[in-house]
Amino acid sequence: MGYLILYPTPSYGVGYLLTYNKNHMKKALLLAAFACAQLSAWAAPTWQIGPKYNITFSGGEVGGIFKTLKGTIAFDEADLNTSSFMVSVAVASINTGNALMNKHAKSADWFDAAKYPEIKFTTNKIVKSGTGYQATGTLELHGIKQEVSIPFTFKAAGKTAMFNGTFEISRTTFQIGKPSGEVSDKIKLVIAVPVTKN
Repeated sequence: MGYLILYPTPSYGVGYLLTYNKNHMKKALLLAAFACAQLSAWAAPTWQIGPKYNITFSGGEVGGIFKTLKGTIAFDEADLNTSSFMVSVAVASINTGNALMNKHAKSADWFDAAKYPEIKFTTNKIVKSGTGYQATGTLELHGIKQEVSIPFTFKAAGKTAMFNGTFEISRTTFQIGKPSGEVSDKIKLVIAVPVTKN
């Protein structure tokens, strides 16, 4: 049966309209399937994050790493418009090399891991920049969202690749801790993420 009958016509009859509508629906479904296939072909390839990533932070006399990273990475050097990052870091995975300092960093005085368990970064655009790239998006940290731009490089070798990036954030902007001579306001982050193409 057809999907819509508006009115019968003396010249063609209801039966013709039913046949016409059925064929039209088939064509619409075929066009929709074709469009989905084209969109899939145009989408940037996705990359799985490898286990040997490294997220290092330093500021003043304090430094350490975050041990847990997860997320979705879609990246194509030839088509940055379809590329995107959506990643998160577990705050509780912080490791300064000192158990007492780790506990303090996770407390409400600093990152407040119980209330804000994740640091999230989601891109809204990725562009070419010099010999590398720049990812601009929303960084959500300590309950505060801020637009940041992260410069990075991408080195591929077959189905494996490496992302490397270095940038700074302000503790004041994200209201982390209190002003202190031991911990600078500017925190430097160095990121190295190996990936495998899915």
